Amino acid sequence: MKKTNAVKLPLLAAMVTIAACNSNSSSQKTETADSTKVPAFALADIDSSYKACDDFDNYVNGNWKKNNPIPSTESRWGAFNILDKENKEVRLKGIIADITSKTDLKKGTEEQQIADYYSSFLDTATIEQRGITPLQPYLDKINGIKTLADWASVTGELQKIGVSSFTGFGADADAKDSKMNVLYQGQGGLTLGEKSYYERQDSATQNVRSEFVTHVDKMFKLAGFPEANPGKTILEFETKLANIQLTNVELRDPVKTYNRSAFADLKKLAPDFDWDNFAAKQDIKADTIVIQNKAYLSKAGSLLKVIPVDVLKTYSKWQLLTQFAGYLPTTFDNENFHFFGTVMTGKKAQKTRAERAIRSTDAKMGMPLGKLFAKKYFPESSKQKVSEMIENVRKVYGERIDKLTWMGDSTKLMAHKKLSSFTYKIGYPDKWKDYSSINIEKGKLLENVVAASLYEHNENIKKIGKPVDKSEWGMTPQTVNAYYNPLNNEVVFPAGILQPPFYNPNADDAINYGGIIAVIGHEFTHGFDDQGSQFDAEGNLKNWWTAADRQNFDKLTKRYIDYFSTLEALPGFKVNGALTIGENVADLGGLTLAYHALVKSFEGKGEPKPIDGFTWQQRFFLGWAQVWHGNITDAALRNQIQTDPHSPARFRINGPLPHLAEFQAAWGCAPGNKMVLPEAERVVIW
Repeated sequence: MKKTNAVKLPLLAAMVTIAACNSNSSSQKTETADSTKVPAFALADIDSSYKACDDFDNYVNGNWKKNNPIPSTESRWGAFNILDKENKEVRLKGIIADITSKTDLKKGTEEQQIADYYSSFLDTATIEQRGITPLQPYLDKINGIKTLADWASVTGELQKIGVSSFTGFGADADAKDSKMNVLYQGQGGLTLGEKSYYERQDSATQNVRSEFVTHVDKMFKLAGFPEANPGKTILEFETKLANIQLTNVELRDPVKTYNRSAFADLKKLAPDFDWDNFAAKQDIKADTIVIQNKAYLSKAGSLLKVIPVDVLKTYSKWQLLTQFAGYLPTTFDNENFHFFGTVMTGKKAQKTRAERAIRSTDAKMGMPLGKLFAKKYFPESSKQKVSEMIENVRKVYGERIDKLTWMGDSTKLMAHKKLSSFTYKIGYPDKWKDYSSINIEKGKLLENVVAASLYEHNENIKKIGKPVDKSEWGMTPQTVNAYYNPLNNEVVFPAGILQPPFYNPNADDAINYGGIIAVIGHEFTHGFDDQGSQFDAEGNLKNWWTAADRQNFDKLTKRYIDYFSTLEALPGFKVNGALTIGENVADLGGLTLAYHALVKSFEGKGEPKPIDGFTWQQRFFLGWAQVWHGNITDAALRNQIQTDPHSPARFRINGPLPHLAEFQAAWGCAPGNKMVLPEAERVVIW
C-alpha cells in the first residue's frame, strides 16, 4: 500500500501532471492495443434524465456511473484506473509471464531481476517464515540510539532506503540555474501526509486520527515491540511536526521555498542536530543546499532538543515498520491495508497477491518493464501523430497569446519565447539506464525492495553539482499520466496514456481533441499557470512579466480560486481553490486550446457532419467528460480534498465548462441553467 509520508521537497522541483507513467522503435516489431474495437463514445453512458446545461457530468456519464460501481479493491474508478488496470494486469502481466517462463536467466539482466522480484513477492511461505527478521539490522541500530546525535546518524542511514523523518534531502535541477543539479531540503515525516489531518476537528478527520492510534498500537504489538501506547506517542509527535510545517498551499510558492544557502547554514538553524553525520550516512557531500523553509528547520531543531530520545526511537521504529509493512507477513500486510486502504481511502478488499505482485514489480522495476512495454505496445506511427498534435497546440497557443487583452506586448514577446522553447518527449525514453547493479534474489522480498530503493537513492545523489540530463524521464512508459516539468520547460506523454479513451487513432477527431489534445493543452498550460509562469524559457525561476501584466494575471487566478473554493465535494469538504489552482488553470487552458485547435483543423476541409445526432462541438465536450468519468469513495474524496492539487473528477468536468462560451453555444445553454455563468463572472485566461 502506498504511503503518504514522503519528504516534501520544494514543489518547484516537482512535476505537474494531468491526473489525481532504447533503440529506435521503427525497427521493432510492434503489437498495439486494438483501438478499432473501442467506440469513440458510448451513447449508453448518457443519462438523459439530466440536462447537459445543468449537470454535464451526470448527463454524459450518469449511466456509466450506475453501471460501473467502484470495485471492492479500489477507492476510485474511472478512465485512468481502468486503463491503468489494463496496462498492468493484462499487458505487463503478459510480459512478466513470458519472462518467468524462461529458464537459466543470467544474473544481473533485467529479465532476471524482473522474474526474481516477482517470484519473491509471490513467495508468501518464505515471507511468513522470515517474519520481521529482515528488519532486524535496522531495528538494532534504532535500539542502540542513546542521544540526538545518534538519532541523526541512524535516521540518515534509514533515509537511503526510503524511511521518512522530519526532513529529507534530494537532488534536482537548480531552479535558478536549471542546467545544473543542486541539493534540496524538504519537510516530511507525517504519516497522514498533510498537516490538515492533524488539525481539522470535523468528525471524519477525528476518526482518522483515532484509527491511526489504534493502527500503530496493533502494528507494534504484531512486531513484539515493548513500547507502551506507541500510537499516542506517534500522533503527539507528528502533530507537533505538523504544527510547524508549511501547508500544501504554501509549498506551491516556488520563490518562498527557494532559499539557496551554504550547507553549513543548516547548523546555524538547528545547531543541536548533527547535519554532517545525517548527510554522510546518505553519502551526500555538498557545499550548497536549497532550503525549503528556514523557520521550519529552526523550530524543528528546538523541538528535537526537548523531545525525549525514547520518543524519537519509537518514531523511527514506526517509520521503518510502516514503510515496509506491505512486504512483511500477512498479519502486518492486512493491518497495513486496513488503515491505509480502508480507513484512509475506503477500499473494501486487497487485490489478489498475483495482481499486487505485478504492481509491486512495476513500482520497483518500472523502467526495465517499460522498455518491453514500449517495444510491444507503442507504434512509431503514434509517436509521429502525437508530435503533430503537439505542434498544432503550440501554434494555437501562440495565436491565443497574441489575442490577449490583459497582457502587454513586452510580456507577450517573452511568452512566445517560452512557448517556442517547449520541448517534448513521447512514448518512452530515447536512452535507458543501466539497472544491472541492483541485486535481486529469489526469496528475499524485503532485501529486494531495499536494493531497488538504494539504487534510486544513489542515482539521485550522484546528480548533485553535475549538469542536468534532460533526456531523463520522470515517469515510466506504461504510466497512465502526463506531466510538465518547469525546470526543463518540457511536456512528457508516456505511451501508457496514448490509448483510448484518451487517444484512439481510429476515432472521430472531435472526441480525440476533447481527450488527448485537451491533455496536451493542459500540460502546455502548466508552463503558464500560477507556478509555471514564474519560470522562464530556460527553466529558471525568473520574472519575465511586467508588474501590470502580473497583477492582471493574479487577479484572474484569484477569481478562479474563489470560484472553485465554493464547490462542495462532501458536507464540510469544499475544493481548496488555492491548492488546485494550477491544475484548474491547466484544465481551462487545455480545453480552450484543444477546442480552437479543432476549429483550425477544419480549415480548407469544411466542418464535419453530426454523428449520432451530436454536432462536432458537442462531441468535443463529450470527449472531455468521458476522460473524467468516475466514481470515488467518500474517504478517498476527503483525502483528495486535503492532499491532492487536482480537483475531484466531477469538478474537472463541471468546473471549467461554465466559463467557456463555446460550451454554452454548443449545447444551447441559456441564462438560468446551472452551468451558465454571466459573462462578467467568467474567467478567461489563455
